[in-house]
Amino acid sequence: MAGEGGIFDIIGPVMVGPSSSHTAGAVRLGSMARNIFGMKPEKVEILLHGSFASTGVGHGTDRALAAGLLGWRPDDARLVRSLETAREMGVNIIFKSTDLGDAHPNTVLLCLKKGKRYLEIQGSSIGGGKILITRINEFNVELSGAHATLVISHQDRPGAVATVTEILGGHNVNISSMRVSRESRGAKAMMLIEMDELPPYSVAEEIRSSLVVEDALLLQPLTSMGV
Repeated sequence: MAGEGGIFDIIGPVMVGPSSSHTAGAVRLGSMARNIFGMKPEKVEILLHGSFASTGVGHGTDRALAAGLLGWRPDDARLVRSLETAREMGVNIIFKSTDLGDAHPNTVLLCLKKGKRYLEIQGSSIGGGKILITRINEFNVELSGAHATLVISHQDRPGAVATVTEILGGHNVNISSMRVSRESRGAKAMMLIEMDELPPYSVAEEIRSSLVVEDALLLQPLTSMGV
């Protein structure tokens, strides 16, 4: 019996490339970044840390991250041409090395831009193709992509959490975990809500229409997207 994680926790993900951490995990990091950004970016500055910086190019990490940003799967045979394809599609990807302190050795910071929209997403490939998003802009988070997730930006006001959970309860949505972070009292805040099942996309629209919420994004689990 493989256990709760399934057989792929034992044999690893199906992928193109020599390393599950540097290839499959990198594809998923790119895919999560695009999903959180909500659209195809025009420019992405990718800062590679630790092992990603020192051995990533040899292991195809750069191409894997680009493939994820294009919405491709880890086993997509086009992965080897992802950088060329990104340029052809008008996505300007720039790679740099950086030091992110005590972050996991396989960590990347992606800075995505389109028009006036700008987003920073930091995440790590933690082994076996699994990932963990650890920062969205200034907010520290823990997002694995294993569950349907609502990413909600809002003002830190009394009743904000209750407003969102009341909407979810009205749709019989069961919350598996919730994390709320804020810049400071009364300032910008972020909710990350993981759910047992993917709710209707109308739930995000309903939450977005609340006076206390600035934006709400519903993310599918990576596995349901074939990633």
